[in-house]
Amino acid sequence: MGMVRGVPRTVRLLAFGAFLNAVVSFTFVYLFVYLVGPRGLTVTQAGVISGVGGIGLVAGNFTGGWFGDRFGHRRALLTGACVSGAALVVLPLLPVAALYAVLPVAQYAAGVVRAANAALVAVSVPEGGSRRQSFALFRFAANGGFAIGPPLGALVATRLSYDWLFVADGLGTLLFALYAARILPARGSAHAVRSHDPDAPGLWSELRARPAVLVLLAAIVVVDTVYRQQYSTLPVFLADHGHTTQLYGWLLAINGGVILCLELPAAHALRRRTPLGLVGAGLLLVGLGYAVLIPGAGVLFAVTMMFSLTLGEILYKTPATAYVADQAPGHAQGRFQSLYAGASISGQVLAPPLGAALYAAAPGLLWPVCALLAAAAGGAVLAARRLPGPGERARVAGKGPHAETGSPERAPAG
Repeated sequence: MGMVRGVPRTVRLLAFGAFLNAVVSFTFVYLFVYLVGPRGLTVTQAGVISGVGGIGLVAGNFTGGWFGDRFGHRRALLTGACVSGAALVVLPLLPVAALYAVLPVAQYAAGVVRAANAALVAVSVPEGGSRRQSFALFRFAANGGFAIGPPLGALVATRLSYDWLFVADGLGTLLFALYAARILPARGSAHAVRSHDPDAPGLWSELRARPAVLVLLAAIVVVDTVYRQQYSTLPVFLADHGHTTQLYGWLLAINGGVILCLELPAAHALRRRTPLGLVGAGLLLVGLGYAVLIPGAGVLFAVTMMFSLTLGEILYKTPATAYVADQAPGHAQGRFQSLYAGASISGQVLAPPLGAALYAAAPGLLWPVCALLAAAAGGAVLAARRLPGPGERARVAGKGPHAETGSPERAPAG
């Protein structure tokens, strides 16, 4: 396995834990069905509860890194997993009114776990090491688990009950916390020590010194909103053009299968390529995928769209995560990863309402707008390669030849 030869043991163990946790993380798939079914809520009530839960998840991703930088990434991961797991276990016993508060808390804690996982991968790899392969392995493990989780969840729901979905997810998350506590040393490691330095520059100062990171984060928010149309407006578009749900299912299977087969080899083969170039090309492929749907909605168009979308995802997601880790100063690694984690999941909240509103108002404009937005995001990232990094700014400021060095695409990780 030359593709993961340089990946540290800690990352491999974290990836295995992520796989196991992803296998039982199926409640979000069936949450809406559970609320309108066994819980007997109206579609509007279920939509509100699901929506506030999604907002909690995004908020946890955006802010969770602060806890890691302040208190240690290991502690943030364990606390988030325990809170999320405990909330899911008791959720079936709660009255409906309590769901409006408990579900966002559970989702917020899950977002903290996601941000902490990313920070732990980043700090486990020495600077100049195999960060791309490490993030690719972690994504591979999580995607593999998600491929198993929904069918397993359907089996649990039909053979037992929907309540057991939440119990299984919660217990699995608590077991993941126990597993992480065993594999991550409590003392004397980068996972446990706090990197908080009251005299260090603030987050905004560090971001301003790295304008390419700001461009990348904005581009990821835009493209994630575009990318996640495949989960909201795409199935409606296909149904409106006479296609069955079976075609949509096959498209999602293509997406998952290609990612599992190609993401790790691609990360290894392209490991020496400059990250922003790969990210920009990936975003352009996402735009191209949706542009394919402009002429028509035939099966060939749909399959070509999904292949382009998936190849774009493979090109941009892992290099973008690793690039943010490489650019982050040591005292803000968690917050940098948290910003990227939040940006990379923002479409979960933004994509459905924005895409649905545009499709309802002007169906013919949806895919051209998606293609143009993704193309603009890709072009911005490619142009950001010329922006100065913290090393260049230090030299311009006259701090001498021993100032921190770094190319526009890579700065020391601290």
